[in-house]
Amino acid sequence: MLHDLQALVAPALAERLTLVINHVLAAEPVATERLRPHAGRELALQIERWPSLLPPPPRLAWRVTPAGMLEWSGIDGGAAPDLAVHLDAANPALLVARAIGGEPPAVQIDGDAQLAADVGWLIQNLRWDVAADLERLFGPGVAQTVHRIGSALAAALRSALNLASKGTGAFGERLRARNP
Repeated sequence: MLHDLQALVAPALAERLTLVINHVLAAEPVATERLRPHAGRELALQIERWPSLLPPPPRLAWRVTPAGMLEWSGIDGGAAPDLAVHLDAANPALLVARAIGGEPPAVQIDGDAQLAADVGWLIQNLRWDVAADLERLFGPGVAQTVHRIGSALAAALRSALNLASKGTGAFGERLRARNP
């Protein structure tokens, strides 16, 4: 039953992730311009050291469209990717917290040199302007408040996860005492 649920949820998550990535790409014309010459090429996100207690993530591979956007290749995938982006996901919560704060993840990129250069540039320079999206949805007053609260929560989460991952402070000492 869990496998059936995962089979339903995984494609939906991958499709939503694709929508978010394309939203961020579309907000910056230079991003789509960098990807347009690579139309038809496939890139895959290779998630490494994923915690075994969590359900495995879906296959994350995309084909570059002629518009410079990404199209998810599906669960079964397509051809071998022209580019593989390796992401260490040993601490998924910390990855998400850092991403929310606008910090690019540490990745290793293997494959076509020009595509790797362009994807590397996108990873380092492209950011989701959450404040602008909130303003379009709720207006400037509400958006500012929501963005400030969200930023403060993200910073607190990042700080707590950084402390936990480094094993520092009282929390780290308690964690080490329980898990020698």
